[in-house]
Amino acid sequence: MIPFRFDGRLHATATVVAVALAAAAPLAHAVEPFPIKDIRIEGLQRADPGTVFAALPFRISDTYTDEKAALALRALFATGLFKDVRIEIDGQIVVVVVDERAVIATVDFAGLKEFDKDTLLKSLKDAGIGEGLPFDRALVDKAEQEIKRQYLSRSLYGAEVVTTITPLERNRVNVTFTMSEGDAAKIRDIRIIGTKVFSESSLLSLMDLTTGGWLTWYTKSDRYSRVKLNADLETLRAHYLNNGYLEFQVESTQVTISPDKQSIDIAISVSEGQRYNVTGVRLEGQYLGREDEFKALVRIKPGQAYRGEDVNATTRVFTDRFGTFGYAFARVDARPEVDRTNGQVVVVLTADPQRRVYVRRIEMAGNSRTRDEVIRREFRQLESSWYDANRIKLSVDRVKRLDYFKDVNIETVEVAGQPDLVDLMVTVEERATGNLLVGAGYSTADRLSFTASLKQDNVFGSGNYLGFEVNTSKNNRSALISTVDPYFTVDGISRAIDVFYRTSKPYNSLGNQYQLATPGAAIRFGVPFSESDTVFFGIGAERTDIKAATAIPNSYFLYRELYGASSTAFPLTLGWQRDQRDSVLTPTRGRYYRVNVEWSIAGDVRYLRSNLQWQQYWPLPLKMSFGLNTELGWGKGFGSKPFPLFKNFYGGGLGSVRVFEQGSLGVIDPTGAFIGGAKRFNINAELYFPVPGTGNDKSLRIFAFADAGNVWRESEKITGDSLRSSAGLGLSWISPVGPLKLSWGNPIQAKPTDRIQKFQFQIGTAF
Repeated sequence: MIPFRFDGRLHATATVVAVALAAAAPLAHAVEPFPIKDIRIEGLQRADPGTVFAALPFRISDTYTDEKAALALRALFATGLFKDVRIEIDGQIVVVVVDERAVIATVDFAGLKEFDKDTLLKSLKDAGIGEGLPFDRALVDKAEQEIKRQYLSRSLYGAEVVTTITPLERNRVNVTFTMSEGDAAKIRDIRIIGTKVFSESSLLSLMDLTTGGWLTWYTKSDRYSRVKLNADLETLRAHYLNNGYLEFQVESTQVTISPDKQSIDIAISVSEGQRYNVTGVRLEGQYLGREDEFKALVRIKPGQAYRGEDVNATTRVFTDRFGTFGYAFARVDARPEVDRTNGQVVVVLTADPQRRVYVRRIEMAGNSRTRDEVIRREFRQLESSWYDANRIKLSVDRVKRLDYFKDVNIETVEVAGQPDLVDLMVTVEERATGNLLVGAGYSTADRLSFTASLKQDNVFGSGNYLGFEVNTSKNNRSALISTVDPYFTVDGISRAIDVFYRTSKPYNSLGNQYQLATPGAAIRFGVPFSESDTVFFGIGAERTDIKAATAIPNSYFLYRELYGASSTAFPLTLGWQRDQRDSVLTPTRGRYYRVNVEWSIAGDVRYLRSNLQWQQYWPLPLKMSFGLNTELGWGKGFGSKPFPLFKNFYGGGLGSVRVFEQGSLGVIDPTGAFIGGAKRFNINAELYFPVPGTGNDKSLRIFAFADAGNVWRESEKITGDSLRSSAGLGLSWISPVGPLKLSWGNPIQAKPTDRIQKFQFQIGTAF
């Protein structure tokens, strides 16, 4: 939304002057008080007479005075409906003569491309310019200037805005803003003057603003913005502070625009100062008799260069630590004692805990749809207990993880007259939690597929989930109805119920009429064992039908002949998951764990199927990162039957071992169908680095990959020489239609019979 900040002082001043002059006129010709016999209004065109009568401080039979007349003029001007008002006396009749303001009939735009029309209309209406509102030339002029400023903020320095007012009948006007936007000015050159310690190129690489490049059409980083420049200056300052340069200063910034307003040059002059090493850290002030405990929290390392990040982290962790003891308003200041002669600094941390407080009440605001209970049950800070900063932070994080709100803020409010009490005001901004999706996708494995889903994450504001999904593809199709109650019990045990119908067939199956059909249902519960660990367990019931008319793979034909075309199973499920990554879509650090076990204890087939996954990401210099993913799947049949074929694991392709055709690893049926296997192992390594010219943008990245793995029969041993491996390059893009991953590579270890597919891509793929 485009912000408009109109200053109404000009209009208000004009109104006050008009009122003062109008009020002074009767005083100059004072009228003796008299009883009012009638009140007449003249000049009305659209306004309701009742609006005028309601503003008058007198009625028929009241006594008219000059003071009442002055009050009437002020009240009528205050309505904003009239540009002129006067009161005339005709005997004992009061005549109110008004001159109405014109009313805006329409607001329109010509030549608008850069901004969304509906957003701009809403912003203008909020500022008093909209259909049906009184026309005020001063407000329109200010809107014109504000729109120009918005164009400047997007580097459109040649943009022109002309306002046209077209009078209409019945005292109405049309307001038209005509834009000539032109082309955006591009940054031609950025210079950093005064650098000695760090090279100019290394400092420029830290900035979001860049000169033109082959991908700046996508990143738009070559568009000048004062806000972005200020952020880049802070980045430079932080960089120097983190390397010991305490006295670093940006002396000046000069932004020069070319005469044709198409090119911008930026010159930044800096003074680096000298480098300081930390020789000691000293605590001053009150530390509640826990100095040793606070010293253990110090992140500043004597003997090394001064680092602003370490100092800020220390003051922050000190403040949080005070908060855990109930001191909500503790202050911790860091003061450097500088020895310029020797280039040394002692960091002095001064603490003032102030007073300890209780939390009296926790109030909710902004949740017009979501029930208070849904938010309160996520809180670990309780009312009528000591203020605890850790519990409050944990509570806010848990509310954010609900994903029902655009924003979650918490404010500590002092209770008047009770210095030992505070209230917590939790303000949320709700977002739409319903999702209707109809789309299509394409991959090298499943070809064209269609998806449709209707999901509601917060049904009736209760916090429950209800969803319906349909997915179609060449090899896998499904329909699913599911519901989740995250607080099935007051202790936070969740319950999920799924009803599904799935069909699938082995990759490369020759018969279009062949498929596996699996209807079923499942119920599972999630038990939180800690704030970050949840264990899931449940039970399901499903039946798998091997349907075929022609060209059924030989393995499935034999399985059907030996054990029947239909198989029922009642699997118990047990799972655990922990996600500590910094991002789901573009992780650069952290870990992810997942364990899932499925054990069929009754029915026609008895089996155990387990899957374990581990991911780890490490940040590297030069904006690079390294990721490692490992998966292990294992299945075993019990009783007189082998592990069921329709529960097999598959390998090959994106998400497994790239370069090999999707699902082609493992057992190959005599008919040529890929039927997977009861064991699977794969390991994937990816080195991510930014695309040249994209600056700090993480939505588009290049990666080098190396994969290894395979799929084996239940009776086969996993050996190193049976592994398949590959390596290559790829592109990852968080596109408007979902995560897109493309890869191209070559096999490293392969067999002549393997199906090779050097180029692969998929929308919505994971690792």
